Amino acid sequence: MSIPDWLEAAAKRSTRADWMLGHAFERYLEIEGMTSSALAQKLGCTPDVLQWMSLCRRPVGDSFAEQSAAVAQQFSVELRQLIRVLRHVEVITALNAESDEELAAENATIQLAARDRTHDDENIP
Repeated sequence: MSIPDWLEAAAKRSTRADWMLGHAFERYLEIEGMTSSALAQKLGCTPDVLQWMSLCRRPVGDSFAEQSAAVAQQFSVELRQLIRVLRHVEVITALNAESDEELAAENATIQLAARDRTHDDENIP
């Protein structure tokens, strides 16, 4: 079976939609600083198969395990490795979001403290 000309462009586009596997794979590559070829090798597939998988919906929710197993079976990749990649991305994304929220809360507190200052406070040495 030949690889369609549009596959690479479609896989790249999938990185922009957080509900697609392509987005999760792209985040993993950024986090780990690896190439897509290395990720394909980790999953036990070819770079072409990785591109096809990128077009799939990302497993989520209560049926995460079943959805992941279906993807792994469809593309003959190592289920354990696929789950590790996806969970790693989820954890790092959650930690980054939590850290962003903490930073925003700290900035809001600093802004409130600055507003509490009165004109009389300016004369205090």
